[in-house]
Amino acid sequence: MGFLESRKNLTGSACGLVGLVLTFAGVAGPYWPVVVAGLYGAGALVAPPERPPLPDFPDASARLDELRGDFDTLCAYLADVDLPPSAAGELTELTGLLAALLEPGWVSEILSRDPEAVHALSRTVRQDVPEAVDAFVRTRWWHRMTPGQDPPERHLERQLTLLRGEADRLAAGLREIEARRQESHTRYLEDRRRTGGTAG
Repeated sequence: MGFLESRKNLTGSACGLVGLVLTFAGVAGPYWPVVVAGLYGAGALVAPPERPPLPDFPDASARLDELRGDFDTLCAYLADVDLPPSAAGELTELTGLLAALLEPGWVSEILSRDPEAVHALSRTVRQDVPEAVDAFVRTRWWHRMTPGQDPPERHLERQLTLLRGEADRLAAGLREIEARRQESHTRYLEDRRRTGGTAG
């Protein structure tokens, strides 16, 4: 069935029909089978090749839905981790900002139009935050066995501060997109007023 519906078969069949028309018109003569077969073959050869369908990758909205589920999993994991107060405060601010960015609505709609922002947010949720917290938990145990080293909570606080900075820059970039959109609309209204309201 795939070949019957292919471009090569359809084009070849159309050319073969031309051969039959020539036969009935008396042009092909006794060699009409060769003419019909030749025209069919020529049509099949010149037909454009079949184009395989594009892979069906999930769009940005679907990726954000998956990321929300992973963020919920991350929050459940973090709730079971005992962190020092300073690091816990940094983590609370970071997860609060991530939750706001992932909240369904107009913010996530803007986010879904920026694949780089989605990737950065995904990396923070799925890799950076869990790795930072897990490294702290493992290193804290060794620090108790061999005191005198740089406290692991200091590294965790620095890591969370850096991640918070990345999330702040991401939010600022999205805010800038909306600010440019607002300014663009203002210019449009001003131009429309100058032209007497005739602009479409």
